[in-house]
Amino acid sequence: MSGEIVIKRALISVFKKDGVLELGRALANAGVEIISTGGTAKLLEGEGIAVTPVSKITEFPEMMDGRVKTLHPRIHGGLLMRRDVDSHRKAAAANGITPIDLVVVNLYPFGEVIAKPDCKDEDAIEMIDIGGPSMVRSAAKNHDFVAVVTDPVDYASLIANAEKGQVTSTPAERRQWAAKAFQTTAAYDAAIASWMLRDAEELPQRLQFVFDQRQSLRYGENPHQRAALYTSDEPVQASVAWAHQHSGKALSFNNYLDAAAALEAVRGLEGFGCTVIKHKNPCGAASRDDSQVEAYQAAYAGDPQSAFGGIVAFNQPLTPEVARLMAVKEKFYEVVVAPRYEGDALEILQTGAKWGKNVRLLECDDLKPAFADRELELRWIRGGMLVQDPDLIGAVDFKVVSERQPDEAEMDDLRFAWELVRNVTSNAIVYAKDRTLVAAGAGQMSRVDSVELAGRKGGDRCQGAVMASDAFFPFPDGILAAKKAGIRAVVQPGGSIRDGKIIEACDAAGIAMVFTGRRHFRH
Repeated sequence: MSGEIVIKRALISVFKKDGVLELGRALANAGVEIISTGGTAKLLEGEGIAVTPVSKITEFPEMMDGRVKTLHPRIHGGLLMRRDVDSHRKAAAANGITPIDLVVVNLYPFGEVIAKPDCKDEDAIEMIDIGGPSMVRSAAKNHDFVAVVTDPVDYASLIANAEKGQVTSTPAERRQWAAKAFQTTAAYDAAIASWMLRDAEELPQRLQFVFDQRQSLRYGENPHQRAALYTSDEPVQASVAWAHQHSGKALSFNNYLDAAAALEAVRGLEGFGCTVIKHKNPCGAASRDDSQVEAYQAAYAGDPQSAFGGIVAFNQPLTPEVARLMAVKEKFYEVVVAPRYEGDALEILQTGAKWGKNVRLLECDDLKPAFADRELELRWIRGGMLVQDPDLIGAVDFKVVSERQPDEAEMDDLRFAWELVRNVTSNAIVYAKDRTLVAAGAGQMSRVDSVELAGRKGGDRCQGAVMASDAFFPFPDGILAAKKAGIRAVVQPGGSIRDGKIIEACDAAGIAMVFTGRRHFRH
């Protein structure tokens, strides 16, 4: 690799103009010849910065609405020629090609355009940059002799260098910038490919995901594990990864996992919903038609002991009335997540309790229904990755299979429990009453163990409650345990070879049973 180079000639062509005036002025003052295109050239010229139009170099006008301007041998030859190869130098001299030492390019904002709800196909296609990535790749390939800058963050280094009177670039610097350039074009192509396959019926044969480090974390699940948060290029609304943090310490790895689980659990609740999460499982949840206060109080009452130090999420803007109930010394939360904070709710949570200055308050924007979110779910395993569609509730056909029909209140509770059970670790059992989580049995190796665990946890509050099971009951023992706990109605997928025996057990116990035909394992 060649050593330090002196930058004498630069090509600047950027869509986002932030910082480019300062850069152009610094380069020009250091004696660098600037080549530019379109809007970038006009901006620089308007500020009195000398610019050589690309069309003067290529002796071709910009044409086809700007689609063709830099795709020319006098541009790419100037980027790709090796200065240490005699044949390259002779070819350049014979064809009027002058070396280009620096390329400053950022690409058309394809991701931003496709994120708009009213984006048409033709709008997206026009935002597929061709000339920009081509110049970036040419310069990055030849980084022995050419510096390429795709990130405005790196302008400062060039400006500081230019202020010394001569712009130079070290081999290490050029290699780092070249790597970033290839990361940029890889991410760009991945975004385009994903968009083009967005309506495909089958999962793609090749998956391309590019994530940028958004936040370095103190450690992972345990202090000896390194960790960081990575996000996609464009913000995802109503997500913890892109939420605005109003106060409190930086979120930890486990905070992110629990807060994301809390948000997903509350997303599907009707009316005013509230969930309390501990170790990714709901320990409290409730929904109410008319009162966020009642929803929060019911969710907290489900398991006050586990709620201490937990994560609380709301599906509606958090009101000052609820904030006052939360901001008392007997209660402590690690994270609060809400679409917005109304009135002085933020101030109350930040100052109204001893823990206020430490609690992480996240604002995540209005929640979309769970079934509107089509992001693929990824699970890393050693040497590979498992990919699946998200487990979305959608429309459910509740089929009563027992002699006893559930009454209207029980059916409301069964729907609530069925929504909630998919957010509990399998084998999952949820007891609910009055659209409130009574208790959950999570992560047990035996389904009947989960039923009994929920019964012990709920105690007397289980009397008259309903039960949801994320998968079918293989034996009647789960029904017998539910009867002992006081359960009056059950919702489950059905599908066991012993369904008949399970239904008989329900009929004998006077329990109403509903089949959904859909399983909700969550490993």
